[in-house]
Amino acid sequence: MRTLEHKAFLTLIALVSVAFAWILWPFFGAVFWAAVIAIVFHPLNARLAGPSPRRPTFAALATVAIIMLIVVLPVLLVAAALAMEASDLYGRLQSGEIDAVRIFQPVFDALPSWLTSILDRFGLTDLGAVRTRIAAALTSGVQAIATGAFAVSQSTFGFVVGLGVMLYLLFFLLRDGEALAGRLRAALPLRAEQRDALFGQFTVVIRATVKGDILVAILQGVLGGLVFWFLGVHAVLLWAVLMAFLSLLPAIGAALVWLPVAVYFLATGSIWQGIFLLLYGMLVIGLVDNLLRPFLVGQATKMPDYVVLISTLGGIETFGLHGFIVGPVIAAMFLAVWDIYSASQDR
Repeated sequence: MRTLEHKAFLTLIALVSVAFAWILWPFFGAVFWAAVIAIVFHPLNARLAGPSPRRPTFAALATVAIIMLIVVLPVLLVAAALAMEASDLYGRLQSGEIDAVRIFQPVFDALPSWLTSILDRFGLTDLGAVRTRIAAALTSGVQAIATGAFAVSQSTFGFVVGLGVMLYLLFFLLRDGEALAGRLRAALPLRAEQRDALFGQFTVVIRATVKGDILVAILQGVLGGLVFWFLGVHAVLLWAVLMAFLSLLPAIGAALVWLPVAVYFLATGSIWQGIFLLLYGMLVIGLVDNLLRPFLVGQATKMPDYVVLISTLGGIETFGLHGFIVGPVIAAMFLAVWDIYSASQDR
């Protein structure tokens, strides 16, 4: 009878938990980022709070204010500037002021004969149609970026509510986070060392992924934007943000932007610009990814690079922008759970 009651109670817990998650799902982004930011800034909050039991509220308020100044406000300013630049570029493409087909014409004219023969084999001899498709893809991409950035930068009701929910929840997670974590630890039906391993791995992956990926993304975006500005590429902020976003993908990242631009320079006769951008991309932008990312992300999480790459891609595909954190965290938890299981089997 007791077993039946226990199973019924576990079923009730599962149903209530699913219902609660369903209610919170519209604010998934706000709840998720509040938890992530609280974990990342917990050491700062603990230092501000000190040993005094009366200071947690003031420490949490001060930490939220600092986060507003160094995280939220800069993101909003960049989003607003990006919306203006992307919208301007899209308008110039639509009006014909920027003729994408004419821009790509020298690239196709510079194709070597061996590459032209390969195009013939695959039936890609109609270069005019290919150029048109490239131009359409470029226009659609800029339109998507402009639309997304414009939506983020506007004070819409949903955005304001989401931001308010995130900051409100962030305050309580900073103030009461340790107590909430303790209750969650106690509720898990695992041994103490297993709970410690899971919580430790979860915290390490969150902090390493956020600090490592965001730092690498900012550095690569800034370095890419500087070289594009130096070489006279239009819409520098747009390409810098795009490089920063793509740098969240290990191994390939920002090269998806600067490498085609370097090839374009070489194909259109701007030899020194193309060579300079290639060398700068490999030795400067690429060096940031090759040196900092393994040090900040890979070593801390103890995950192979290919696992980080696949989990990041899968996370972004499934959860959108949140996925660059959700994916590696799920992968780390997967490895941690199997390690714990293997260790328990050996006993």
